[in-house]
Amino acid sequence: MKLPKLENPAGDFWGGFAAMLVALPSAIAFGVTIYSVLGTDHVALGALAGILGATAIGIVASSFGGTNRLISAPCAPAAAVASAFAIEAVKSGAPVDTTLLLLTLLGLLAGLMQVAFGLLRLGRLIKYMPYTVVSGYLSGVGLIIIGSQVPKLLGTPKGLNFWTALAAPDQWRWQGIVVGVVTILAMLGFPRLTKAVPGAVLGLVAGIAAYFGLGLLDPALLSLQANTLVVGALDGGGGGGSFFAGLTGRWTAISDISLQQLQFLVMPALTLAVLLSIDTLKTCVVLDALTRSRHDSNRELIGQGLGNLASGAIGGIPGAGTMGATLVNISGGASSRFSGLVEGVLALIAFLLLASFIAWIPVAGLAGILIVIGVRMIDRNSFHYLKSRSTILDFAVIVAVVGTALTVSLIAASGVGIVLAVMLFIREQIGGSIIRRKLMGNETFSKRVRTQEEMKILTAHGNRAAIIELQGSLFFGTTDQLYLAMEPELKTRDFLILDMRRIQTVDVTAAHLLEQVKDMLAERKGFLIFSAIPATLPSGRDMQQYFDQVGLIQEGSPVRVFPELDDALEWVEDRIIREAALQRDEESALELHEVELFAGRKEQTLAALEQCMEKRSVAKGANIFNRGDSGDELFLIRRGAVRIMLPLSDRQSHHLGTFGRGAFFGEMAFLDGEVRSADAVAFTDTELYVLSRRAFDKFAEEHKKLGLRLMEGIASVLASRLRYTNAELRVLES
Repeated sequence: MKLPKLENPAGDFWGGFAAMLVALPSAIAFGVTIYSVLGTDHVALGALAGILGATAIGIVASSFGGTNRLISAPCAPAAAVASAFAIEAVKSGAPVDTTLLLLTLLGLLAGLMQVAFGLLRLGRLIKYMPYTVVSGYLSGVGLIIIGSQVPKLLGTPKGLNFWTALAAPDQWRWQGIVVGVVTILAMLGFPRLTKAVPGAVLGLVAGIAAYFGLGLLDPALLSLQANTLVVGALDGGGGGGSFFAGLTGRWTAISDISLQQLQFLVMPALTLAVLLSIDTLKTCVVLDALTRSRHDSNRELIGQGLGNLASGAIGGIPGAGTMGATLVNISGGASSRFSGLVEGVLALIAFLLLASFIAWIPVAGLAGILIVIGVRMIDRNSFHYLKSRSTILDFAVIVAVVGTALTVSLIAASGVGIVLAVMLFIREQIGGSIIRRKLMGNETFSKRVRTQEEMKILTAHGNRAAIIELQGSLFFGTTDQLYLAMEPELKTRDFLILDMRRIQTVDVTAAHLLEQVKDMLAERKGFLIFSAIPATLPSGRDMQQYFDQVGLIQEGSPVRVFPELDDALEWVEDRIIREAALQRDEESALELHEVELFAGRKEQTLAALEQCMEKRSVAKGANIFNRGDSGDELFLIRRGAVRIMLPLSDRQSHHLGTFGRGAFFGEMAFLDGEVRSADAVAFTDTELYVLSRRAFDKFAEEHKKLGLRLMEGIASVLASRLRYTNAELRVLES
């Protein structure tokens, strides 16, 4: 065991002391709630079991857990599950000793499961419980606590449930009602006057004072004999001997435990382990937010499990990291796990010193404390979901969880909630559009700068390609929507481009559909093209590797994969242009008169202009110029291709455009004389004409007409590029 580092021992002590004051009354109340099911003779045993639980869990969970300042103690979920389990055991006819042993085994098995959760590193998974389920579960537990405590507050005989107790006012005892109401009012009212002492402590003190005040009017209240309004002595003399006898005696009943009863333990223990783990990790998340720290969820589960094992071993009740005591611990100045040790040790001291005092704690006072806790557990904010049609179904999930918790069980409520939450998620995924945008190849173009003749071809024949931009999840719930979007294009388009950059998940059903689409396109000699396939999905799956595994991407198949949508568009455009029988010899370098900018000019004039130009060869991958370079040259591509890249960082650049044979680039610096605004990189082996502004100005003095026409040609090409860009933007915006 690694001892916590003491950075602020005084703060840890006072924080732990304040946390003990909050945790101990609740722990006693939870213990009484569980053990009162077994009869009034076991109420005091339950109170001591609550104290022992606070001691064991506080010390052990803080020593082995992974969260500073967290206070662990018996809690409402443990009381709800354990008391429900005890009720079922009693109804089945199990003897009291057997039921006591089953309760002990329940806590031990839940602790073992929590340790297993931590060892299997399930801590992060438990935190992914849907909020609607957690909200409904907490509200359900709160209502269960309230329902179980109202009969105790009314002072009705053992065995009456909530509705029966309300319907039998002749069974009420006004003394208990007075004590309970005083406790509730003090617990709610005193914190408005002072924050120095926790409200639960003040409420309990007020309840005890009210009880003894009533005792002055009714001396029978000052006797422990046959007095059901107080916890009562552990034995006739109020000593602790019978407690330890009961602790060891329960193990003698192990021979009476049947295999069926052991099997009966598994599901409640799993429920308890999961709920305690969620309760703890929820508190840890809040604690991280308040203290700007990070907890180790798996280590915390192991610590909580060991704490519950220790609690069960000494006769205590299970527990978890508790929100109220933890917040008090923080406000008390705690800074380490040592504060949790302090809380546990002080609870042990309370057990040793207050065993006789516990006998006089009024049951109605403890019921009042638990009723306030139960009310605070109800998620009243969930009623806001009724204000919007989009969240009504989420509220319905919460209501279903609460209803199942009240009528069936907490484990069934958790299961119902998770199933409904998953159904709502699937409904949301199906309801959303998997198609973000669909365009034709003559509505959007690649960044490859084309000649006027090429753009005319693409405008006329670009609709042979369809570009579908996908988003969200491709799974069994959205495959039909995807197919309906693609179906019209499968019969008329030769190229189907699927932009995958916004895809989150893909399942085997979607992969099978895409394989069918591939086969349908192959029958028409078409191509299925993927662009921007994510390297890894949020789940960690490599999508391209997955496509390979399911046989979608194979060598020789009509499937193409490109890293960017622009690369896919450029590949499709090149095929459309070639198939339109445009006569171009890509291998030979253009002469000046073959450049579109100078078409129809006199040979003598062009020869004079060529004398002013430099012919330059650039190897593939070499930079022609860099962003920030000074220069005034205009570059005309005789052969090859050049990409213009805008550097974003040392390792990342944005592709602005690709210029091919016959195009020009560098016109901005040529026109305004400023430094280069981007990088120019030879995409292939490239040959260039280079015309500096100084050489051009000198040439234009002698050939003014050609100089003017050159400037007009540059302006015309730039205007044409802008028009295509404007048209593309209008399509995208629409």
